Amino acid sequence: MKILRISFPSIVLAMTFCTPAVAENYLGPDAITASRDGKTLYIALTDARQLALFDVAGGKVAQTIALPAEPTALALSSDGARLYITCSAVKSTVAVIDTVTNKIVDSIPAGHTAHGVAVTPDGSRLYVCNRFNNDVSVIETTSHKQVARVAVTREPYGAVITPDGKTVFVVNHLPLDRADSYDVAANISVIDTASNQATSIRLPNGSSSVRGMAVSPDGRYVYVVHVLSHYALPATQLERGWVNTNAMSIIDAPARRLLNTVLLDDVDLGAALPWGVTTSADGKSVFVTHASTHELSVIDASALMEKLTKLNPAAAAEVPNDLSLLATLRQRVHLLGNGPRGVVVVGDRAYVPEYFSDTLSVVDLKSQSNAPVTQIALGPKPQLTQERRGEMLFFDATICFQHWQSCASCHPDARVDGLNWDLPNDGLGNPKNTRNMLHVFEGGPAMSLGVRESAAAAVRAGITHILFAVRPEEDALAMDAYIKSLQPVPSPYLVDGKLSPSAEHGKELFFSPTLNCAECHPAPFYCDKKSHSVGSLGKYDKPNDKFNTPRLTENWRTAPYMHDGQYLTIPELLSKGQHGLRGDKKPKLSAKDIEDLAEFVNTL
Repeated sequence: MKILRISFPSIVLAMTFCTPAVAENYLGPDAITASRDGKTLYIALTDARQLALFDVAGGKVAQTIALPAEPTALALSSDGARLYITCSAVKSTVAVIDTVTNKIVDSIPAGHTAHGVAVTPDGSRLYVCNRFNNDVSVIETTSHKQVARVAVTREPYGAVITPDGKTVFVVNHLPLDRADSYDVAANISVIDTASNQATSIRLPNGSSSVRGMAVSPDGRYVYVVHVLSHYALPATQLERGWVNTNAMSIIDAPARRLLNTVLLDDVDLGAALPWGVTTSADGKSVFVTHASTHELSVIDASALMEKLTKLNPAAAAEVPNDLSLLATLRQRVHLLGNGPRGVVVVGDRAYVPEYFSDTLSVVDLKSQSNAPVTQIALGPKPQLTQERRGEMLFFDATICFQHWQSCASCHPDARVDGLNWDLPNDGLGNPKNTRNMLHVFEGGPAMSLGVRESAAAAVRAGITHILFAVRPEEDALAMDAYIKSLQPVPSPYLVDGKLSPSAEHGKELFFSPTLNCAECHPAPFYCDKKSHSVGSLGKYDKPNDKFNTPRLTENWRTAPYMHDGQYLTIPELLSKGQHGLRGDKKPKLSAKDIEDLAEFVNTL
């Protein structure tokens, strides 16, 4: 295959937690895997809540299977007899498919928003990522008994098991650090299958939005793809990845350590939002999908590892900053659809489901032509609503200068990345924490200092000053519609949808006349649309100490807290920061009161 250098059209995409009202009109192909004989592709149709069985020889969908909730990940047993599918919900399930009869034969309970599954080589156990419980369920496949629940860091998003079955590597989607620290990064959790004890491997400073992970066939390496942000720099330009780059970290699996991190971008062309990753059967090639630039990277893994191992320590330390390292080792293949996510390789072809166009791109890896890609429709051509088009634009990097980033690079799933950013809109040298987009149109003036008069103004300023783009007004209107359509995910702190006794007491405290948290945080969005001085000035702040009241809806998923992310948890904010508790007229809360108040706030 020839190395392709392509001028991209303005194609758009997204990656959000879809609501049923939006999802019902689309298929949303996402995760993919292949049968052991390579004759059938299993494709998760997230929006349609179905599994598609794609006949490779016939080039079409042969059958669909209805699923109980949105499918998020697939894992095939080593003998190919069982396919395990995480079906994401507040109380998720793992659907078990008999691949001979193509029927659901079992349903295994899982946690909140299961978003990854791996099966041991002997088929005896499943490791299921419970994204919003921040843990991994270890489940026996025969009895469905949960034998362990392993705590990990934050939002486990996917898992792989080494071929010897001894180690599970788990992607943590977001960092969990004080955002005003000098080092903020996501990590990979490493579970020893003999003890079910977890350790962690820290990714480079600025690593966030970690999504895809694959293990080499020989079990030697684990490849992890993610955004690598330069959050410590003022966001004044985009050239040479000044704000965001896009990366693949390589883990030495036996040693359980980070080997190095390579950039997937070119010097003057970003490869935004790496999503899915897999290897060839012989492990000599690695394949990465780029969800925001609609591409597939084909990387010569053998040559890359040879190059990395020959570097001296000083040169190896500079690899995460080297935009030219992959220049001769990688092919960038422009796909024909919109929003590639998963990827699977069968023989000399790579198959990539494309989320927004409801299509499957097929890449001929042996082709010497300039057009190695064909496309197959998985259903009718989607008819885009205003909200769906806005969703696509929000997650599209081809509208950005040099394609370095989309809005979703800092707002994954239209939420937070856990980082502070120094945006020029309120001066330089005063970084602020990324905010959740949920209900942003209900919050009055936008940004921490209220420097944008409305969320609509902030959307347009973001296009101009963060994407460095000029777009028609209808694009901004579509983004407005998408953001307004976002719906909250039910809190994992609720018990069967209701408040626990602890949260009930916390609610009484929250609305009590003496504490009166609701004065600044009135229901239903828990925001008074005003600015207040609450004694929260941080070490980088300028004298202005009045900050916009944040919305508390979905507060449980937006750590760290305050405008500069100086508190990791709500109990810490209340006890150490004394937020809302200062003043002679305020009651002195016990440790139990603070725990209960935090419990209620985390249910919103």
